[in-house]
This record gives sequence, C-alpha cells and structure tokens, in this order.
Amino acid sequence: MTKYGNIFSERNLYRMSLFAERFSNTKILPTLSAKLSWSHILELLPLKTDEARMYYADEASRRNFGVHELRRQISRKAYERREIADSQLSEKSAIPFNVFKDPYLLDLFGLKENFLEADLEKAILKEIEAFLLEFGHGFTFVERQKRMIIDGEDIILDLLFHHRLAS
Repeated sequence: MTKYGNIFSERNLYRMSLFAERFSNTKILPTLSAKLSWSHILELLPLKTDEARMYYADEASRRNFGVHELRRQISRKAYERREIADSQLSEKSAIPFNVFKDPYLLDLFGLKENFLEADLEKAILKEIEAFLLEFGHGFTFVERQKRMIIDGEDIILDLLFHHRLAS
C-alpha cells in the first residue's frame, strides 16, 4: 500500500472493468485517451448508451471541455436535446441535422413553468442590462461584428459599445 492508498481498490477496479466494457472498441482508445483524462472518462461511464458516450467524448475532445464543462453539458442533456431536434427534421429538410438543440433550457432566467413570451423578453433584457451595468453607467450597445477602418486597417469589432459621458 502506498502513502496515497491502494490504487487497486475495489472501486477503481470496478471503474476500470466498466471502462473496458463500455469502451471496448480498441480503434478509438488511442484517440480517446490522448484527448480525454481519466476524470473525463469517469463522467462518461454512467451514461446509458454508447451513442451518448461517444457524443460527449467527441464534443469534449473537439471543443476542449474541462471536466466541469463536460459535467455541465451532460446535466443539461445536450445529446438528448440534439436528438429531439433532429427527430423533428426530415431527410428532405433544408436544415441540416445536428444544428439545433431542442428544447432550449432557459432555467438561468429563473422563470416559472408556462411563462409568457413577455416574461422571457423581460428576463433577457434584465440580464443584458445587468451585463451593461457591469461596465458602469452610461454604456450602450451599438452593434455586433461592426466593420471599421482604423489607421487605414480594416478591423471587425466583435461587440461595439458606446459610453455617453455624464454631464
């Protein structure tokens, strides 16, 4: 036994055997282990389907998710929401598969169930207002992706804000 405890505890052996069972395709293991940590793998093990595990593994590696963000995506059911959205599209649809997530989770606004569109609008504006007030009083949002020429150089500003000096 090392000073950190026995690394071959029953719990760890169970996790390793579960990993071997759930990720039995040896062709993907080199890629998976190169891009995801054991902590990532532990978050994927409880998922019910291979498709969900591979979706989250691919998203985590492609988008460089940390364990916290992977856990957040799983808890917000990103895979399931994408599947629901795709099921509403037909093969002849002009909209490609895997573009939308459905339904949107708007729990960050703290709205009650069966909220009105006006309530959603008010909640969004309240969040935008709070964000702008973080800059200080007098700031206003002007435009996004604003093209400007500064010192003869063409520049695209992601977000353009204007500060009105208080008189």
